[in-house]
Formats: sequence, structure tokens, C-alpha cells
Amino acid sequence: MLNRKITWMLPLFLIAKLLGGELAIGSFIPMADVKMRDISDKEISLNEAMGEKGLLVIFSCNTCPWVHAWEDRYITLAENYVPKGIGMIAVNPNEAYRERGDGIDDMKDRAKEYGYSFYYTLDEGSRLANAFGATRTPHIFLFNNERKLVYRGAIDDNARKPKKVKKPYLMNALDEMLAGREVAVTSTKALGCSIKFDK
Repeated sequence: MLNRKITWMLPLFLIAKLLGGELAIGSFIPMADVKMRDISDKEISLNEAMGEKGLLVIFSCNTCPWVHAWEDRYITLAENYVPKGIGMIAVNPNEAYRERGDGIDDMKDRAKEYGYSFYYTLDEGSRLANAFGATRTPHIFLFNNERKLVYRGAIDDNARKPKKVKKPYLMNALDEMLAGREVAVTSTKALGCSIKFDK
């Protein structure tokens, strides 16, 4: 009985971490005040990246072919939803690959080449990835204006062929959230490369 009471008192993100899983739907943004180095060389926190209507966090990197396949949709998402009040930030957790294409200078080069118009930050020690329970790049976490998680998982159902997407999970979640409706599909399986945690 005591254990059950303690469990209910724990924040949702701690329960998820104790169970070894992803951040639970309904959780508040973890580590929201932690400063990360952005490609602009400024120190940015998730709270500072937050938009008026919500925040989209993408665990991403330079070196994963799954990221490369979905990367064009990062640009489209920024163009369509940042003007609607959604903050957007890509977070690079690949600590073990800093000297293999996922260092800050590599990130700056990639952002310039592909026209990133959103924050792209270095997750030192993969701390945020651990707090979120992120395991893949890309791995999506969408928070509403109350800083609560409403969707996590994949961008859509077809990384390789954008024109053949049948289920645009993230765009649906964004549109439903912005319309004040409940998000119908709150969780999907994140597909991508495993995050390169430092050993």
C-alpha cells in the first residue's frame, strides 16, 4: 500500500525513467531550465525555446540516415508551425560521436547547408535524452502550452518517401493541439538510429 502511495506521488517522468521507458504522456517538460549550446553559440534552455502555443523537441543528429530522410520535414514543420506559436528545437544527444560528425562545428555546417531556422543544440552527456527516455534519432516530443507532453514518437509513417505518407502523426497532433482538441494518437514507435550514448 505504501509503495502504491509513493508511486502516485512521483512525477510522471520519474515513473517512466524508473520503468525504463519514454517520457509519459501528460508529463511536464523535464530539465526545462538546463542551458545547452546552440549553433548560434548562445546558451538555450527548453523553456527559452518554448513558443506561446507549445514546444516541439526533436532528438536529432548529423550522422543518421533516418534523420537525413526526414530532415526536409523539419524545415516544413518550422515554416508551417513556428509562425503559429510553436517553439521548435532540435537536440543532438550523440555524445559518443562528437568527433565523428556530431560536434558543434559539424552541427553548424549542417544547419547552414539545410537552412535550419530553429534551434539546434548540443546535449552534453546526453542528459536530456536520458531524462526524456529518448532512444532514437529522430525521436519527437510535442508539448502543449501548459508544458505537458501530448505526443511522442515518429514524424510520420514513411521516412523514405514523403509523397507516400499516409499517417502524418506529428502534423495531426499539432493541428489537433492548436485547434484545442485532444490529440487522437498520442504515441507511435520512434524509428531511427540508436542514440550514441557515451560508455
